Amino acid sequence: MKTEQMTNVAAELKSKIENKTACVGVVGMGYVGLPLAVAIFDAGYEVLGFDVDPAKIECLNNGTPYLKHLGEDFSKELATTDRFTATDNPEALKNADIILLCVPTPLGKHNEPDLTYVLESTKAVANVLRKGQLVVLESTTYPGTTRDEMLPILEATGLVHSKDFFVAYSPEREDPGRKSESTQTIPKLVGGLDKLSGDIAFSFYSQVIQHAHLVSSAEVAESAKLLENIYRSVNIALVNEMKLILEKLNVDIWEVVAAAATKPFGFQAFYPGPGLGGHCIPIDPFYLTWKAKEVGMPTRFIELAGEINQKMPYIVVDRVASALNEDGKAINGAKVLIIGIAYKPDVDDVRETPAAEIIEDLCKRGANVQYHDPQVAEFPEMRAHDIHLSSVALTQENVSSFDVVLIVTDHTAIDWDLIATNASLVVDTRNALAGCNDIRARLVKA
Repeated sequence: MKTEQMTNVAAELKSKIENKTACVGVVGMGYVGLPLAVAIFDAGYEVLGFDVDPAKIECLNNGTPYLKHLGEDFSKELATTDRFTATDNPEALKNADIILLCVPTPLGKHNEPDLTYVLESTKAVANVLRKGQLVVLESTTYPGTTRDEMLPILEATGLVHSKDFFVAYSPEREDPGRKSESTQTIPKLVGGLDKLSGDIAFSFYSQVIQHAHLVSSAEVAESAKLLENIYRSVNIALVNEMKLILEKLNVDIWEVVAAAATKPFGFQAFYPGPGLGGHCIPIDPFYLTWKAKEVGMPTRFIELAGEINQKMPYIVVDRVASALNEDGKAINGAKVLIIGIAYKPDVDDVRETPAAEIIEDLCKRGANVQYHDPQVAEFPEMRAHDIHLSSVALTQENVSSFDVVLIVTDHTAIDWDLIATNASLVVDTRNALAGCNDIRARLVKA
């Protein structure tokens, strides 16, 4: 009887998926959830977008875009169609056959995992959980989170996993601002808490994503996402340390990386910078180091990479101070113009941006700091930082009035020639002026 009941519930859900009559709820309408919701909508499903932020819900219902890199085309369509509903009422999730959790997984004060958003979202789902639903976590986390943290909350309802409902993990791989890929074209990993859950989740994502890849368990998928981002963190730390060494040897790291990249195998180019940013790479490695300590395993290599990357903003400020000293100026009282505060080019995302540490350290040393960013008009409120600045205009008069221009983010919309010809001193952490033919400023690479 149990097998028959399980099969009937699963078969009904799979039929809804295949016929595209399933309603899909996406929890979290941010940088991950919104593009995923759009992709699911484009695949022909009814979509329910849930977020606790009423401002996002108002924008979605009014057709007002709030993530610049996604453009404006989809906003009006979502606001006028019968197949998309935006709400801040968690009770609405009871109408969803599939519920995807796309919520933040930040770090606590001591670099420990903070699963508050995952657990609260899971509790909200548990309050409306019914037979025949699939629940999928997309947030990056340590191996075992889906099984050990989420499942007990869901089963506390009295419903039984793999009989009444199904649970899987499918890590998000969004890269905001990347033009060469979209949510639909980025391959998707899927791992269930059991084979049946994995199969159902895979059948759903295969309808939305061009290349879904089923793995044997949720833990494999959780670990794969961490490996992807730790790989980047470690290699960025390596090239940052290489940069510091080569500076002492008067060798240009940018030319060195370009030279090494001529090898067609065995080398992937990574580039130095002022520190890591975004919600993934600065945070995810510490999720694994925390879990590793729980099982008595050291993670010296991963932690060392984290230490190197975390100190880069302060090394940049030291370089600004020394460059000013070379011009006979002190950092105390100096006027500093920062170019770009977003964590990467051509997005308005400032999550974990190294610009925050740089600005705060400059201010602590007495500098007068302003910034220009074509993507970010106002420095947004951040949990760990108290910065109240607005973007200033990039004009010849403005640029020439600063003691130093510090390039943190190399947006393509920025007029680099204007900076190169009007600034007196430029500290460039991104090699952004490499394409300028007429550099009248004193250029310092950092």
